[in-house]
Amino acid sequence: MKKLFLIVFAFCSLGLFAQKEYDWKKMDPKQRKEIINKMSPEERKALLTEFRNKMITDQLNIDAEDKEEFTQLYNEYLDRQKTIKSQFNSDFNPETLSEDDAKVKLQQSFEVGQRLLDNRKEYADKMQKVIPCQKVLKLFQSEGMMRDKMNERKPHGSSKGSNPRQSP
Repeated sequence: MKKLFLIVFAFCSLGLFAQKEYDWKKMDPKQRKEIINKMSPEERKALLTEFRNKMITDQLNIDAEDKEEFTQLYNEYLDRQKTIKSQFNSDFNPETLSEDDAKVKLQQSFEVGQRLLDNRKEYADKMQKVIPCQKVLKLFQSEGMMRDKMNERKPHGSSKGSNPRQSP
């Protein structure tokens, strides 16, 4: 939950979003936190989605007439990536798996990784019909940098002990 607030505060502090009802840029962190704490989980999720969309369209300098179509494609892409990732249960300890079970898990991770790559290619093609290829490349590059930043902040190991969390 702390990460959620930090992300929202970072976006607010940078002045990347100004919602109709609130002037996030002029609020101090305490005021923003109070407002966010009063929001339902759905409202917080919607707010973060709006922050993310505004940030990415600003970062890529998307033309006003293309923002809506690009944002829709980008959100579809992220939703599909999330769905694909959810098909792989990464909460396991490889040392406790039998050799056969480990082979199955390894194969599953390759299959999920391939589906993620296929989805990325599909949406790169779709996005290039709306924005130039250079901007699609910049999007994926910034996506990778953001993932790296988040991984730097993530504590290593899972809540079940010292077993590292596996990902496809």
